[in-house]
Amino acid sequence: MGHIDVIHVASLDDPRLEAYTKLTERQLRSVLEPEKGIFIAESAKVIERAVEAGLEPLSFLLGERWLDQLSPLFEKLADNHPERNIPVFIGEMDLLEQLTGFSVTRGALAAFRRPPLADARDFLAGLVERAAGRPVRVCVLEGIVDHSNVGAIFRSAAALNVDGILASPTCVDPLYRRSARVSMGTVFQVPWTRIGAEARAWPRDGLSVLHGAGFTCAAMALSDDSVSLDDPELQSIERLAVFMGTEGAGLQVRTIAGCDKTVRIPMAHGVDSLNVAAASAVAFWQLCPHVDNGYTYKPGMFA
Repeated sequence: MGHIDVIHVASLDDPRLEAYTKLTERQLRSVLEPEKGIFIAESAKVIERAVEAGLEPLSFLLGERWLDQLSPLFEKLADNHPERNIPVFIGEMDLLEQLTGFSVTRGALAAFRRPPLADARDFLAGLVERAAGRPVRVCVLEGIVDHSNVGAIFRSAAALNVDGILASPTCVDPLYRRSARVSMGTVFQVPWTRIGAEARAWPRDGLSVLHGAGFTCAAMALSDDSVSLDDPELQSIERLAVFMGTEGAGLQVRTIAGCDKTVRIPMAHGVDSLNVAAASAVAFWQLCPHVDNGYTYKPGMFA
């Protein structure tokens, strides 16, 4: 059976903590050797969802009070990884709060091995195969640079039954700490990958992959020939890729021109657009098949 090594640390200068204290996000990603890259998960909920998704933890950094709460998770990891010893670094909260943003995490961090990303063609083929004849819905994120927006889009995608997400070459990393935290760990639940080899070839290469896989591409944008989001024809499309654009500027003109349809959200009171995260939630609700988990409200559950 594997083993969890609980190690108490007294200084943030401990070299074993470099992934948490010194490495930049770019260094963590190991751009030149992505198979060796890691990412940092913040908060117990995000960590738990990463583990549930089968991702490989390399170490944990916790405030002392979190050890008991996460013990069941550590026991499960020991059973699932019999060949490894996984270090759990424990420190006093006063010490750990010296880390930038640590208080936001509520006292729990973990370093995970970054999973390999699928080729976009293989990714789409897998989604179609799993759909087994039902409509397939994917979202393409073009150049979105706000990590909170990416996280919120993933959370909406998980809740509203999106099959997968494709990130353009200029879209920020969905596994960035803030993105994963805002998503509440749903970045580990919604399948995603990158589409497009490089910014200068986008969107030509991305559109080619989607069209080759039989997807109709719909640009969320304002234009004279746009159709309303509630147009029944959209619901009848078997394979639909919804393009969401960057904050402020929206989708590129050439992206809109290359898509098969342009779609707008009908709005009142002279409002012309919504934040991209809000717009994605509206689009997902309208275009994706609805699933209800049968949640029952319990008094005090949101207190």
